[in-house]
Amino acid sequence: MTIKAFQALIETKYGKIDRERGSEKTFLWLMEEVGELATAIARDDHENKVEEFGDVLGWLTTLANINGVDLTQAVEKYKEAEQGFK
Repeated sequence: MTIKAFQALIETKYGKIDRERGSEKTFLWLMEEVGELATAIARDDHENKVEEFGDVLGWLTTLANINGVDLTQAVEKYKEAEQGFK
């Protein structure tokens, strides 16, 4: 699945409710998932890491959708930057 397809899937399934929640609350959800990922990494729990990476990616994509950011474009800009974004 491409980034564009994943972003469209998230928009189709959750777009309305995501916009109702808003950026601030969505960002808090993302941070909660990042914390859960940190715990999975610290415990070296592979199955949980797979789950939490997926959750982080999903919430990051949701946040991008709410804010009108095309993640494919963001990745392309990052790739073009000599040392990434600063």
